[in-house]
Amino acid sequence: MSATANVTKVDFYEVLSVSRDASDQELKTAYRKLAMQYHPDRNPGDHAAEEKFKECSEAYQVLSDPEKRAAYDRYGHAAFSGSSSGNGGSPFGGGFGGAQDLGDIFGDLFGEMFNMGGSARGGKASRVQRGRDLRYDLTLEFEEAVFGMEREIKIRRNETCTECHGTGAAKGKQPTTCTQCGGRGQQRFQQGFFSVAKTCSACGGTGTLITDPCFNCHGETRVQAEHTILVKVPAGVEQDTRIRYQGEGEAGRFGGPSGDLYVVLNVKPHKFFERDGDDLHCVMPISFPQAALGTELDIQTLEGTEVIRIPEGTQSGKEFRLRGKGVPHLNERGKGDLIVEIRVQTPAKLTKQQKDLLKQLGDSMNVENIPTSRGLFDKVKEMFN
Repeated sequence: MSATANVTKVDFYEVLSVSRDASDQELKTAYRKLAMQYHPDRNPGDHAAEEKFKECSEAYQVLSDPEKRAAYDRYGHAAFSGSSSGNGGSPFGGGFGGAQDLGDIFGDLFGEMFNMGGSARGGKASRVQRGRDLRYDLTLEFEEAVFGMEREIKIRRNETCTECHGTGAAKGKQPTTCTQCGGRGQQRFQQGFFSVAKTCSACGGTGTLITDPCFNCHGETRVQAEHTILVKVPAGVEQDTRIRYQGEGEAGRFGGPSGDLYVVLNVKPHKFFERDGDDLHCVMPISFPQAALGTELDIQTLEGTEVIRIPEGTQSGKEFRLRGKGVPHLNERGKGDLIVEIRVQTPAKLTKQQKDLLKQLGDSMNVENIPTSRGLFDKVKEMFN
């Protein structure tokens, strides 16, 4: 007499690690986590993980159905004991036998890997493909970025073939349905109890084959061509600004929309202006006598010459702000400022006469050469101002 093994099934609530009063959302969240952990594609060749995946899938299939859950809460696994041999006493017929209720679970977990979309129901593949976006790097002079400019650029891009109008087939011919995938663009194979789909290797996912290719594009549906575009750069742009030209990228395939063109700006540095937002900064060197006695200086701006007055006793590092002499605000009215920093230069070489004069000046000035803190030094400077 052969012995029959007595297999005890684990409680479905324990399988999903949830309480018996768990909500539908709690059940779904728990199942998603377990499905991600034990899915066969993430554990190739691991039989234990595959069995665990089937176990938690069976538990969710029952507990996510209100009627099945009610029966399970009342009778336990006995509620579905006849499922393996037809209805056999089970009030719910086949019990756990399909994955028709799991589409919403796996749709966001594994995307299109599971064949639960249109092609699983025999639908044709969508051949529509959007064209690629293109990038063009445009170098500008500093002044061109500040004031704006226009320039024609030439790009090479894939455009729809004018001979076949994008079909890829010779004149008077049409693409034929792929015999390997039946026009679905995908080939299916069984993985566990799921039907998994992959892109058809024969047609590349388009669902069609071109037996008589167009002489111009050789079946590619597009050809390379040079295209001229007028780029309009607004005043006030900065380094790495991107200007988007919608639909000026590569042409789509099989009726798909064209991609976009992104013109990325590279701004050359100025010989003495530095930009900080919409403000400009520069350094103006002056002599010690100019700083001590005061003077007037001609300052070159991006729009002409401006005169600034340097008062007596100006210290090195003093800043003067010229309002509205900076960079125009991008797409707005107004401009930034030009900030001029004064640097008092110490001469490296002096004549004997200059040295004698400076010595006389030094003897007439009583400054104690004693180290002080920065705060005290600032107070001393205020006394001389």
